[in-house]
Amino acid sequence: MSLDPVQVMSGQVKELKVAPSSNGESRGSWEEKEEFDQDNLGLTAKPVTGRRARKVCEGGVFFPKPENAVTVAVSSRVLFRTEREQKVFEQQGVEEYLRYQIEHENKPFAPGPAFPFVKALEAVNCRLRELYPQSEELFDIVLVTYNHAHVGIRLINTINHHNLFIERFCMTGGSSPIGYLKAWHTNLYLSADADKVREALTEGIAAATMFTSEKLTEVSESQLRVAFDGDAVLFSDESERIFKAHGLDKFFEHERDNEDTLLDHGPLKGFLEALGKLQKKFYAKGQRLDCPIRTYLVTARSAASSGIRALKTLRAWGLEIDEALFLAGAPKGPMLEKIRPHIYFDDQMFHVEGAAEMGTVAAHVPYGIAQKYNPQRNTSMGK
Repeated sequence: MSLDPVQVMSGQVKELKVAPSSNGESRGSWEEKEEFDQDNLGLTAKPVTGRRARKVCEGGVFFPKPENAVTVAVSSRVLFRTEREQKVFEQQGVEEYLRYQIEHENKPFAPGPAFPFVKALEAVNCRLRELYPQSEELFDIVLVTYNHAHVGIRLINTINHHNLFIERFCMTGGSSPIGYLKAWHTNLYLSADADKVREALTEGIAAATMFTSEKLTEVSESQLRVAFDGDAVLFSDESERIFKAHGLDKFFEHERDNEDTLLDHGPLKGFLEALGKLQKKFYAKGQRLDCPIRTYLVTARSAASSGIRALKTLRAWGLEIDEALFLAGAPKGPMLEKIRPHIYFDDQMFHVEGAAEMGTVAAHVPYGIAQKYNPQRNTSMGK
């Protein structure tokens, strides 16, 4: 199986159960059966027939300051399905692309691979607002797009259509968004453009390239589930370099010798830390067993031979992982199918593809030594 960023799904779009929207409605229009247009490689969506008021969480509209929030920046190409529009751009150029977008601005985009994740973030925000009405420690979602501002009307119509609470946009008109991500204090950036993801990682911003697959599984409506690989994702690639250069036996020897030496941090450590900070707000209210955020470590490490160093590192960092799966080289896909995370992060395309084959929304973190073994294709206009 070979994945391109936000690859086209064949057949009809399957129904996904996602977290409740910020207005308390379950699933919303994500479960509408929208027909797949084989000729145009797009989805036929119902036109927006009128502006409808969005309901928000109890306590009303609330805009946290970026420095206080957990900011998740998502590109329009991973939040929504834009294959048809991408085809117009690639085959007919930017002017025809803009004209097409304006002509279709009352037709909302269908949900993309990041959509269930964003809905789950909004569901967590509703729970936080109930417990802490004045707190700015919330998820703040920023839509980042290469699009010209003319396309903003269609994006706004789409957001209203799907009852998303996204008020912060960054439309760069073809320029790199990385500088804006830093200004937003971005904790996580999700994009279909692998080059921009690598650029963000170079600037110290947690980032990943998102993928989708032909098979889609249901995800929790009440709990945000985020799964992480260990080496080169939460941790540095130090140990993976030993394995690649010297093999498994030397890797085990290295881990035994360095059992009490902490691993250095990887690119997604900060995002796990941000999730843990929000989890503790629920724990403080006696809701540890009913926390709407759950985190998972899914690693190819073996527990007895190399797992202790990873666990000691997390403990020394003051980070809790709710569940840790040490697979000792076994395939990750079947375990992820049972977890059903809203998103799974891994540095190796082999594991990303395996997860996608089992229906998991997987995101590639192009970081570390494994990238020498991970040829990564890119798309031409990652919005």
